[in-house]
Amino acid sequence: MLVLGALPHGARAAENPFPALAGTWSGSGTATLEGGKKESLRCKGYYTNGGGGSALGLSIRCANSSTKIELRANLNYADGVVSGNWEERTYNQAGTVSGRASNNKLSLAISGGINGSLSLSLSGRQHSVAVSTGGSTLKAINISMTR
Repeated sequence: MLVLGALPHGARAAENPFPALAGTWSGSGTATLEGGKKESLRCKGYYTNGGGGSALGLSIRCANSSTKIELRANLNYADGVVSGNWEERTYNQAGTVSGRASNNKLSLAISGGINGSLSLSLSGRQHSVAVSTGGSTLKAINISMTR
């Protein structure tokens, strides 16, 4: 149980964004590959809640005729802090996730086979996902999805 009186004056408890993400999403975006080459993608996102809303399973699949990306993550939320693990199946990378969450945004660091960041912004029936990596083949993913 959170006691609001224990928060510093003017501070608010972070709201858990996981329940608002649950469901199926679709959209499009771009992948930035080695050498700066950009490719358009069509994407589907699947998000499931568990643990009374404190756990989120994330699966985002994006593809075109020459590129395929399969990002998965299992995330846990507690008092504004997010932790968990991730994997990308096409490029065979995996690792851990850590960062912060608010009522409509995730700001996460990814580490493991590659290091980088993942940010997610939610606005009503639309959200965007941006992934930036230090990987040699896949440099970035930027997608926008709606319900």
